[in-house]
Amino acid sequence: MSQHLPRLGLDPEAPFPAVGTALQRPDGLLAFGGDLSVTRLCNAYRHGIFPWFSEGQPILWWSPDPRTVFETATLRPNRRLARALRNSGWALRADSAFEHVVAACANAPRPGQDGTWITRAMQDAYVRLHAAGLAHSVEVFDGDELVGGIYGVAIGRMFFGESMFSARSGGSKAALMGLARQMRRWEMPLIDAQLDNPHLQMLGATSWPRERFVAALAALVTRPAAVEGSWHGAFGRLEAARLAEPD
Repeated sequence: MSQHLPRLGLDPEAPFPAVGTALQRPDGLLAFGGDLSVTRLCNAYRHGIFPWFSEGQPILWWSPDPRTVFETATLRPNRRLARALRNSGWALRADSAFEHVVAACANAPRPGQDGTWITRAMQDAYVRLHAAGLAHSVEVFDGDELVGGIYGVAIGRMFFGESMFSARSGGSKAALMGLARQMRRWEMPLIDAQLDNPHLQMLGATSWPRERFVAALAALVTRPAAVEGSWHGAFGRLEAARLAEPD
């Protein structure tokens, strides 16, 4: 690996290699090594780079081309989901159960996947980002039961989605739609979904050339954050049934 990829040093503020130097196979693999400190992770996200590796591997850094994104302006429930949300009785909150959402995402079974990339080291890293006011979750509750959620990182007016889960059918979709609804209000136009898959396509994700994504990202991460720190108070409590209504 060291013969083909740059190895990151100890300085978390050191620049990453240019994303245009990432490998085509595997798509987007850019560098390895370094750490998962808050400083380095923020440095990575700001430049369209994210960590993704399995237990026993070194930390691997990626910037795929194309890049999968959700545009919040058009991300709304389809008729079937809207009907289910109207009848669900669910409610959404933000940053009220961050660690539970991350753990649920790590433990969620995924077709064709043995184990999880959300290792204990990754979970700890995002908990540190959450404590720093940079990582956030949107949770879906049925009463006191957590039935779905999504988490990721917000820098400026950009949200980098990391993972989502459902404990009940539609739970992750409700979390995603609730996140998009609030982001529209906060003038946050994009959710980074990283890598394409059929499930994301079904939800409305599109593929952008990496160059377009990085250009949009550069403008969004330099804008002032809509909310500093925790999203809990600003997000409030949102009845899932309202996601089926125009906003």
